[in-house]
Amino acid sequence: MRTSLFLDRALLPHGWASDVRITHENGLITTVETGAAPATGETREAFGIPGMPNLHSHAFQRAMAGLAERRGPAADSFWTWREVMYRFLERLGPDQVEAIAAYAFADMLEAGFTAVAEFHYLHHSPDGSPYADVAELARRHLKAAADTGIGITLLPVFYAHATFGGEPPTPGQRRFINDPARFARIVEALQSDGATVGVAPHSLRAATPDELKAILPLTDGPVHIHAAEQVKEVEDCLAWSGQRPVEWLLDHAGVDQRWCLIHATHLTPAETRDLAASGAVAGLCPITEANLGDGIFPAAAYLEAGGRFGVGTDSNIAIDAAGELRQLEYAQRLSLRGRNLLSQTEGQSTGRALLDGALKGGARALGQRLGALAVGHRADVVCLDMAHPDMTGRGDDLAVDTWVFALGRAAIASVYSGGRRVVENGRHLGRSDIDRRYGAALRELIA
Repeated sequence: MRTSLFLDRALLPHGWASDVRITHENGLITTVETGAAPATGETREAFGIPGMPNLHSHAFQRAMAGLAERRGPAADSFWTWREVMYRFLERLGPDQVEAIAAYAFADMLEAGFTAVAEFHYLHHSPDGSPYADVAELARRHLKAAADTGIGITLLPVFYAHATFGGEPPTPGQRRFINDPARFARIVEALQSDGATVGVAPHSLRAATPDELKAILPLTDGPVHIHAAEQVKEVEDCLAWSGQRPVEWLLDHAGVDQRWCLIHATHLTPAETRDLAASGAVAGLCPITEANLGDGIFPAAAYLEAGGRFGVGTDSNIAIDAAGELRQLEYAQRLSLRGRNLLSQTEGQSTGRALLDGALKGGARALGQRLGALAVGHRADVVCLDMAHPDMTGRGDDLAVDTWVFALGRAAIASVYSGGRRVVENGRHLGRSDIDRRYGAALRELIA
């Protein structure tokens, strides 16, 4: 069925335009007209920008938000947070996984994300045995995405080892573990569902070089991998291989435009330059990276070298598309003691520069035609609330700056995902049932 959306003002690939009619069919944009006149009964919005791709999510971790914010007996770090996560997984079943994913995906839509790359490593039952359907939990994420309306690229994660050199996994990792043959069955099952599927070797800690070679040909979709998130990870990789993680990947794994390196926090200047030149996307999750104490990605130097980036929500502790962009810029300001560091030219809007970069890089990382109000792209539109007092007298790039640096989620009025209106007055249309199911899941998990 062909329907249309009329926007008084919209951000198109060539810039801002007035009186824009976007026609879409089967979730994809079929025509874009400018200087049009609104038709009687046509859905009309004041101000639209492309929906943001979220290039890195572990949906189940949304239910952990707030559970790891208590000081332990020793110095807390990413590694102590990980132990809390392992304990949380001990009771999580398929129905709860689906309910949590739906809650996280609805949050993403309300926050301005209209598609997500789900980095899915929770494959098996609590004792580590496979479900009868080896893709059971992955398919629960596809169901949650369909129910909420968010676009999805599913990235089944290959995880086989505890650390570099093929060390045996720990008991806390038992729900993640596959060999290449069983992992291939998961990928094939999802491909048979017609999903957009990539592959995600979890990290060089979790997959050996031979295993990387075995799983990369399973799909021609995107390849995502955690890399250089923590200083300890870099040190352990040096001890194993004599190279740093990003250095090793660039030299040995054929990193190119198909790849997304998640975090890549700890880079040398040479790695920064070479990663930018590879065509890969740096998958940055600034809110989670701050929460976990990972460190600060050298974004200013990376962008100066021509690097591509997108943003994701990772642990989903706080879901906010504008918030990720804001934290990305603010971390650079704190580190480099300057302002407007990620805009590239004098007079350029920093919010707009961040938005444009995240749209392009996120679309590439998800392997879909996203992030632009253009023919053939997914009909994903985020409509800002121009009646908000803080938007008074503001439009175009200034409205984007206000959304990114001042209002965040409060600026979002409506969201259309695949042409379907899923958020109205800032609230997901299925929110009541989604909240009910999520609350029931938490009562079962956190007793």
